[in-house]
Amino acid sequence: MKINIRLNSEKDTEKLANIIASEVFQGMIIGLGGDLGSGKTTFTKYLAKSMGIHDNLNSPTFTILKTYEGKLDLYHMDVYRLEDIGYDYELDDYIYGKGVSVIEWYPFIQSMLPENILMITFSFIDESTRDVSIEGSEQYEKVIEKISHRYSN
Repeated sequence: MKINIRLNSEKDTEKLANIIASEVFQGMIIGLGGDLGSGKTTFTKYLAKSMGIHDNLNSPTFTILKTYEGKLDLYHMDVYRLEDIGYDYELDDYIYGKGVSVIEWYPFIQSMLPENILMITFSFIDESTRDVSIEGSEQYEKVIEKISHRYSN
């Protein structure tokens, strides 16, 4: 299942994160795509906040992985630096862990990921507007249906 929505403000990004946070489950994997500055880390900050995580979340660009404790732990990965260098980092314990994995630049490690993840791609339109493609199947269809319903109203 795939939907496309438009986010017209950062408030819309927060709304999207809130919807997804209301549906998180143990072992959920969210792959984030899009150009630099398109909203991946901003989305993740709002997701963490909506999950009850109050730590100061920032991009793990140089550390690859940051973990945040909550009712469900959040594993925030930025795998941009892993493109073309192999998989020397042991991310499997997190990707296949009990928390929620959010992976910025997920296509760079797609071969490490299960076939079924929630894929969210942000496309920069202007300073405050993003087009967003959201795709997934099986357990992610419920999440996508909820997003579709909330954004059609």
